[in-house]
Amino acid sequence: MADTSRPARPAHPVVLGQNQYGKAENRVVRITRDGATHHIKDLNVSVALSGDMDEVHYSGSNASVLPTDTTKNTVYAFAKEHGIESAEQFGIHLARHFVTSQEAIHRARIRIEEYTWERIAHAGKGAHSFVRTGQETRLTQITYDGSSWEVVSGLKDLTVMNSTDSEFWGYVKDKYTTLPEAHDRILATEVSGRWRYDWTDDAQEMPDWDASYEQTKKHMLQAFAETYSLSLQQTLYQMGARIMENVGTIDEVRFSLPNKHHFLVDLEPFGLKNENEVYFAADRPYGLIEATVLREGSEARIPGDLTNL
Repeated sequence: MADTSRPARPAHPVVLGQNQYGKAENRVVRITRDGATHHIKDLNVSVALSGDMDEVHYSGSNASVLPTDTTKNTVYAFAKEHGIESAEQFGIHLARHFVTSQEAIHRARIRIEEYTWERIAHAGKGAHSFVRTGQETRLTQITYDGSSWEVVSGLKDLTVMNSTDSEFWGYVKDKYTTLPEAHDRILATEVSGRWRYDWTDDAQEMPDWDASYEQTKKHMLQAFAETYSLSLQQTLYQMGARIMENVGTIDEVRFSLPNKHHFLVDLEPFGLKNENEVYFAADRPYGLIEATVLREGSEARIPGDLTNL
């Protein structure tokens, strides 16, 4: 009698494509106690594993499957065993573990969001009071296949504005164009950026992840502030170029910059002249400017759609 306990592989020409599995959004907060002074690392960690997973899809056999609950437990155990020096270093520990400890796992991808806290100054004893800062969310994605690494870090939700030194004119006009040219406008955007490091091999010296993040953010913001902008595209390119010129460990950066439109309010019905003083901030629809800036000779590897990172 045929074994009907498991469904047979499909006989028709249907094959399994790319697949991965893991536990998403493991929220882990690690407190390091240095006497009365405490330090916080606050992460959201997602694990995706891939490898020899055909049978679990075709027949339902879990013989090669490390449970997603185990990947969750590993995140918390590693927070204790290894600590969290940086989001990148923590992701490297996890990716290496999953690939080297499980024969069926050939590739691990670790995505991490990091939320920052700053100390609250007070007259009491100890340094253990914090306020959550909301300037941006730090990001990293670690991918390891057993021999080579790819580290793509970045940030999102970083809102910036120049209240002048921005123009927009000389553009194509057709019968549907109503936008007036602007020779003095607000330029504002919410930066979503990713950058890829040149560190790919354990034999290479590993970057200082925290210092690199701070330097990258600093040069990005300086370029935004110092560029007299004739287009958001021009500003984007200058932000990427400034990073390439000053952070030698980064080969590629990609930005997604929504144009946070500010329109002058018509005050003439009230007998008032609006001299670039009062604006309406429109949240949608918005222009969306996206581009990659590369070090010469480097290959573009960051996906065009940042949501696919």
